[in-house]
Parts: sequence; C-alpha cells; structure tokens
Amino acid sequence: MKSDNQNRDNVFRNRNFRLVFLGALVSELGAILYSFAVSFYILEISGNNAFLQGLYLALCSISMLVFTPVGGVLGDRKSKAKIMYVCDFLKGGVIILATVLMLFFSEPNAHIVILFVLGIFGNAVSGIFNPAAGALFPHIVEESHLQQANSYFTMKSSLENILGVILAGILYAALPIHVLFFFVGACFVASGVSETLIRYDFKPSDGQLTLRQALCDMGDSIAYLRTKKAILVLLASVLFINFFFAPLTGNFLPYFVKTDLANAPSYLFDSVLTPELWYSVFSVCIGISSLLGAAMMSGRPQADKCGRMVSRLFCYVSAIFIGLTVCYVVFVERMARINGFLIAFSLGCLMIGFLISCINIPITTTIMRVVDRDKLSKVSSLTSIGSQGMIPIASVLSGAILEAFGSSVLLAFCSLGFTVTSVSLLFSREFKEL
Repeated sequence: MKSDNQNRDNVFRNRNFRLVFLGALVSELGAILYSFAVSFYILEISGNNAFLQGLYLALCSISMLVFTPVGGVLGDRKSKAKIMYVCDFLKGGVIILATVLMLFFSEPNAHIVILFVLGIFGNAVSGIFNPAAGALFPHIVEESHLQQANSYFTMKSSLENILGVILAGILYAALPIHVLFFFVGACFVASGVSETLIRYDFKPSDGQLTLRQALCDMGDSIAYLRTKKAILVLLASVLFINFFFAPLTGNFLPYFVKTDLANAPSYLFDSVLTPELWYSVFSVCIGISSLLGAAMMSGRPQADKCGRMVSRLFCYVSAIFIGLTVCYVVFVERMARINGFLIAFSLGCLMIGFLISCINIPITTTIMRVVDRDKLSKVSSLTSIGSQGMIPIASVLSGAILEAFGSSVLLAFCSLGFTVTSVSLLFSREFKEL
C-alpha cells in the first residue's frame, strides 16, 4: 500500500522516490565518469583505433541486450528494489576488482582485455538492472505523479551530464586511470546502499521460476505487446532511430576530438580547454537544454496521447542532424575552420537536448500508464531490446566507416537514415494513437 505522503503535490515527499533518486544520482555519476574515461582511454592506448572502440561498444551493447530479457522476467517475479541493489553491488565490486588487476598488469593490451571483459560483464548486469528500475515507479508513485517523477529524473540526468562530464574531463586529465575507476566502483556501491532502504508492497509470484516458465513469461509479454499497436510502431521506429543516432555520440565525437580537434594548430579556447574538455562542453550543452526541457515538462499536465507531438519533434531533430553534417563538411573538411564547427555543434547540442527531453518524458510516462503493472518489467525489457537492438551493429559499422572513409561519410549516412525514419513515423496512423 502506498503511503499517504504520495497523495501530496510533490513527488519528493515520497520517501521511496527520494531513495531511488539518491541512488540513481550517485550511480549515474559513476557511469558518466566511466563512460567518458573508457571512450578516450581505449583510443589513447590503441593509437586512435576507431574500429577497436566500435567493437568495444558493440560487445557491451550485445551483452546488455542478451541479459535484458532475463531482467524483464526477474523484475516481474522478484523484488525490484532487491534486484537493483544486488546489481549495483555487483557492478561496483567488479569495477574495483578490475582496477586492482589493471595495477598488476600494466601493459596496454592487458588493459584492453580487462576493459572488454569489464564492459561485457557490467552491461550484462545493467541488462538485468534496467527493466526492474524502469518498472519501479508505478509501484511507488501515484499515477498522477508519473510525469513529474520522470521529469525530475530527466532533470537529474541533465544536471549530471552538465557537472559529470566537466568533472570527468578534469579527473581524466589529472588522475591515473585506476584512481578514477576506483571512484566509479565506490559510486555504484554507495548507490546499492541507498536502494537497500526502499520499501514497497511486493507479492512474490506463485511457483518456482524455471527456464520453461521464463520463456513462457516472455512469450506472454510478446503476445500482450501485440495488442498495443502504437507501442509496436514506436519500437520499430526507435530501433532505426537509435541505429542512426547512437554513432553521433558513441563513435563520431570521441574520434573527432582525438583526430580533428587534437591535431588542429589552434582552436577556440585552446588556452583553457583541452580537446577532451570540448567533449565535455558538448555534453554540457545537451545537459543544460535537456534540463530546461524536463523542467518545462514537469509543470505540464499529462496528456492522454503524445504520438503526434513526438513524431514532429523527431523530424526537428533530423533537421538539426542534417545541419550539423553540412557544417562539418563546410567548416572542417573544406574550409579548415574548426571553430565554426565547434560553435555550430554546440548550438546543435543545445537544441537536441531540449527536444530529447520533450520526446522521452511523454513516451516513458505513457508506457507506464498504458501497460499493466504485472507485465511492466517484461514489456520494459522488450522495449529496451527494441530500442537498442541494432546499436551493436551500428557501433561496429560506424567504426569501420570512420576508419575507411572518415567522419563526413559517417555523418551523411546517419543523418539521412535518421531523417527517413523520422518522416515515416510522422505519417504512421498507429503511432498517432499513442
């Protein structure tokens, strides 16, 4: 039974929400630091090998996708809070163990192997964690507060992207890599401690969980999802949207920073900002605008349908994507004026961050409202697979394109694909009913 505090106006009066918020605040800070450090460290010790970095991203994504259905089944049968803190303790402990191994084995190749193993295991744990975490809100937050709760979480993530990437850039330049990784591991352990205090009414499922039962549960959730035509259209579209958008931040940006920007004779604010800190500037721009978008959404009433609005916003993002591609070709490749691209990309990040908040919050809230609670973890795992399923292919393919043809070809390929997918979503009758 939900507490009386949940009936008050602000969702922060809910003790369980505060605990989830605090735990996510700490663990996501660690995740930002880790993601930043690994992206540049692999390029650094491999001689800017973009294909190797793409392979790392692909294997991590595959690992998460394989274990996400497991997380979906467990999330609807076991205590979601328990799954969350066990996963955070596991992840923190393994990162600390990997840090110790990196101290004993100092060769670059050994570090690459350790990071690959750590990335695969860590993302497998995240695959189990995410469906449980994604389905917890409806159990601890009143339905009328779901959009507010999702908006506050987006605001938190935006603030962390603003402060976290700045901190990551500073720490990466100032500290040995093993010290930074040890701090990341401690963040996940601290998050697990917070999550052990979450309390809500949980009714265990009858019967023992077997492989056959797990497969039956997934089959039931697939059959259930077939009755939600608008969600199926969303999954099919986001599958390709993420395929074309993920390389922008996962492949292009680290490569651009380590090649075009690092090798430029001079660039904007080069007396203050290292190339890696310019990566932080882009993330800060996304974080600031995403924060503004989330703040706006937190004060808006929950709409019954969001499909029409979301489809238009996707088209706006595609227009920005095309503009950034043109700017790279004109400013970097043809005119060798990298400062023009830095300014244009920063402005593009500001617009994209705002639009992403206005897209993600209504979609997440709508799915939480229309899906039955006893199926939400499994459906959440399926939507995660649907949205992330082609990112491993995108990461490897993008790394190969960067190595063979360079950044302009990659940007043109991704912006064109993103635009075609967004326009098709705009004309989908089923999605308009979401």
